[in-house]
Amino acid sequence: MGKVTATAERTIDAPADKVRALVADYAETRPKLLTEHYRDYQVTEGGVGAGTKASWKLQATSKRVRDVAATITEPRPGTLVETDANSSMVTTWTVTEAGERSVVKIETSWDGAGGIGGFFEKTFAPGGLKKIYDGVLAKLAEIV
Repeated sequence: MGKVTATAERTIDAPADKVRALVADYAETRPKLLTEHYRDYQVTEGGVGAGTKASWKLQATSKRVRDVAATITEPRPGTLVETDANSSMVTTWTVTEAGERSVVKIETSWDGAGGIGGFFEKTFAPGGLKKIYDGVLAKLAEIV
């Protein structure tokens, strides 16, 4: 069993403060960013930034659905960490300044399976999740 990591990144044509506010808005903005891979999204506590709790189903493949119950922390400005209570999955959203624009990075890590299943998970899951996150980042770029 090894750590599996998926990453996606996009430059957004808006100042970092504006993008950070949108990314941290789990109640209003986040549902608009989600692709068809997400179902049953709901905020169960809070709604903006640290202290928020949200849940959803992530349909990564036709056979793989993950029930996520995330608690959000903000270890430093511009970085939101979503820790899943149902698994080892941790997703970090980082928004950094790039002049008048912003760079948004989404990185998810979890403890992968062992054996041959773990080999395939480590080989194929990061690319599949990156495609999902590319769709989320594209929607963010449209909303801004």
